[in-house]
Amino acid sequence: MLTVAVTGATGAQGGATARALLTAGHRVRALTRNPGSPAADALRRLGADVHHADFDDRASLDAALAGADSLFAVTTPFGADTDTETRQGNALVDAAAAARLGHVVLTSAAHADRGTGVPHYESKHRVEQHLRAAGMPWTVIAPAAFMDNYASGWTLDGLRDGTFAWPMPADLPLTLIPAADIGAFAALVLQRRDEFAGRRIDIASDELTPGRIAEALTAAIGRPVTHHEVPLAYVRTRSADLAAMFEYFTTHGLDVDVAGLRRDFPEVGWHSFTDWAAGQDWAAHLSSHLSSVPAHP
Repeated sequence: MLTVAVTGATGAQGGATARALLTAGHRVRALTRNPGSPAADALRRLGADVHHADFDDRASLDAALAGADSLFAVTTPFGADTDTETRQGNALVDAAAAARLGHVVLTSAAHADRGTGVPHYESKHRVEQHLRAAGMPWTVIAPAAFMDNYASGWTLDGLRDGTFAWPMPADLPLTLIPAADIGAFAALVLQRRDEFAGRRIDIASDELTPGRIAEALTAAIGRPVTHHEVPLAYVRTRSADLAAMFEYFTTHGLDVDVAGLRRDFPEVGWHSFTDWAAGQDWAAHLSSHLSSVPAHP
């Protein structure tokens, strides 16, 4: 049985990883800045040990990591900026090194090591480089585009009017993954350290064009959904970072070996986009509060 510290435990990736580890019978330390939140309470009910931790408070990190075997590390620039993401990510790596952890699994972004020029990919890559130099066993998992974004942000706003608004041409493929599969893969990596130590792995569970995504959403929601290509110029007025990401998706693509991952790691239980969409409560999503921009990636 492992004791795994999980950062971002009340968020999508950390929460999915915590739940997968708990289901597998491991001890989870759920690290969060807000131990009193409903999401933290939900993790407690599942058996997690919730700890206060703040990336800008080294003492809180040291206390939360003391005695743990491993760490699942997630960073984000959203709500702050990319320099803050790098600084906080490096601080977390330093705390993990000081705690002499046996394995750190960092979640980054697919292609972040390829010089994309996308600001929040570059900030994640800087944390990756710091982790590699820290002298601990490490693994980087790098998810493709999040399926979960299709049930939030401007995509959800458009779906209320029967429009799948996405800043890509209808016929260009994009690799995708839901948070649940990221968590399942992270848990697998944490449980098989010797197999995965020293590896960087881009991960995705499906590949679809925006046109096909609109078709899958039509079937899942039960009413017509039509793809509309949002101009990159419009995205740029909302977020230069996200515009750079979508420009990369359009000009370079986000290729990930989906077939190889499904073949080599079937125990993850990879979800197709159709599977994921069918499992959503679209009535609840479509009646929720309006948003403006999606999260990474």
